Amino acid sequence: MGSERQRGQRGASVPEAEAAGSRKPQSDEAHSAFTPPLGMPLPPVPEDDHPTSEFAVPEGLGSGGSESATDTEGSAFVPPAGVKTGPQTGQAANFPAFTPPNGIPALQFTHEGPWQDRMRTMLRMPISERPAPERQERQDEAGPAVPRVLDLILRIGELLLAGGEGAEDVEAAMFGVAHAYGLDRCEPTVTFTLLSVSYQPSLVDDPVTASRTVRRRGTDYTRLSAVFRLVDDITSGEDFTLEEAYRRLAEIRRNRHPYPGWALTLAGGALAGAASMLVGGDWPVFFAAAVGAMLGDRLAWLASGRGLPEFYQFVAAAMPPAAMGVALSLAGVGLQSSAVITGGLFALIPGRALVAGVQDGLTGYYITAAARLLEVVYLIVGIVCGVLTVLYGGLQLDAKLNPEATLRQVDRPVVQIVAAMLLALTFSILLQQERHTVLFVTLNGGVAWVVYGALHNTAGVPAVAATTVAAGLVGLFGQMLSRYRYASALPYVTAAIGPLLPGSATYFGLLALAQGNLDRGIAHLTQAAALALAIAIGVNLGNEAARLFLKAPRPETEVSGRRAAKRTRGF
Repeated sequence: MGSERQRGQRGASVPEAEAAGSRKPQSDEAHSAFTPPLGMPLPPVPEDDHPTSEFAVPEGLGSGGSESATDTEGSAFVPPAGVKTGPQTGQAANFPAFTPPNGIPALQFTHEGPWQDRMRTMLRMPISERPAPERQERQDEAGPAVPRVLDLILRIGELLLAGGEGAEDVEAAMFGVAHAYGLDRCEPTVTFTLLSVSYQPSLVDDPVTASRTVRRRGTDYTRLSAVFRLVDDITSGEDFTLEEAYRRLAEIRRNRHPYPGWALTLAGGALAGAASMLVGGDWPVFFAAAVGAMLGDRLAWLASGRGLPEFYQFVAAAMPPAAMGVALSLAGVGLQSSAVITGGLFALIPGRALVAGVQDGLTGYYITAAARLLEVVYLIVGIVCGVLTVLYGGLQLDAKLNPEATLRQVDRPVVQIVAAMLLALTFSILLQQERHTVLFVTLNGGVAWVVYGALHNTAGVPAVAATTVAAGLVGLFGQMLSRYRYASALPYVTAAIGPLLPGSATYFGLLALAQGNLDRGIAHLTQAAALALAIAIGVNLGNEAARLFLKAPRPETEVSGRRAAKRTRGF
């Protein structure tokens, strides 16, 4: 041990004696893995008044030849040397990762398009690229309370979602209201039954989150249009106070439906009668189908008043039209009983929920789309249960139900066009639309049937392809009308697709199942599902085509192009 210690002292003192003869030898505790070996010079001693940092710029970089690197204090908001900055904001022109000290500048969107286009454009931007809202500094008035703004956002979103609006437009409306009242770091979330919104004032503050559950849904497009006008007034850039917004919202909720209950019952009967004429029925068949549909409507209202779920309401509504057709077949009066049953099915097929579900799926809201489509499946199963129960009982009584002999192809285009327009008219009344929209919807429904008849009956195009083209035109015209009036596209689209609903294919499938022909029944029901999906996809394609050809709102300082609706690329 002593000899090793002597050798260590001798090895440590020789280099130091060569560097500085007056120094004392170091002790054993000074040895380290970082001590240079014998014969290597020691590194220079660092100066205490110039500490080093891992963020310091290395020598020879960043000085630019005029200033030293230690003249200015480094900052995360200062772009590195050699990066050019913009003439107005000072932000790095070719280095976008650096944020200017004053934040991202506020960008102005042009007001040429409706508010849903502007807000949809902002929602599809990354959060770092969204333009900040303009804050008007007022000395006599403080900004609105955040909880009240969030409550207003949720109430508006609840009315839109309960009215059948798509999830993307509901989210755009919620974000538009938040942006109008200065909540720029706000994230709304929309699902089938739950609405939530989260606001975080800054990166160091705790977020404020509120949610609301949508428990009841109603079909009232008049109320839906009023909510769209309210959102348009809030997001128009004018001084729209929070108290005035609450007052308008209370008036919207208190407004009565534009059509009474008896008018809805008559409209349901007329819809079934018009649908029976589309498939070859005559005037006696029209009245028989109308009576059966009105009885089903009253029975569904009775079930609703007793608190039964919507599934059983559809079961009750599907039974009277089918019973009317079976009774006519047993009476042997020579009427087309199958046309009566088909007309009743037209009044029950949930085309509105189907279109909304497919649209949510195509725009990336898969959870909401799955819930809507599951709702459609349950409603259709309810219709199937009601109709199959009656048809099975009629077959046991030897009812002569032969759809091929009764639903024959007839060439009477004028009668069918009038019937299609009447069907769209009555459908718009059932949806509680505003009176000034009824004429446009009626014409749109007539155009849809003309296109379908010209492609399928005259040109021999398959039914699915002809339905897709006709539904695409309905979506295109509806989107353009909604942009012209700065309103929702649903009132102009939903009722117009009524003549295209697969009522006859559904009836064929149900009758085949009741007769025990499983293969044939599944084939017809598959065709009905394909037609329904063709309607929904065609409407969505028409909407997207309108957005392609019309000018999209863009900020004055361009940040990016139009973002795709899909949230991911699938991998």
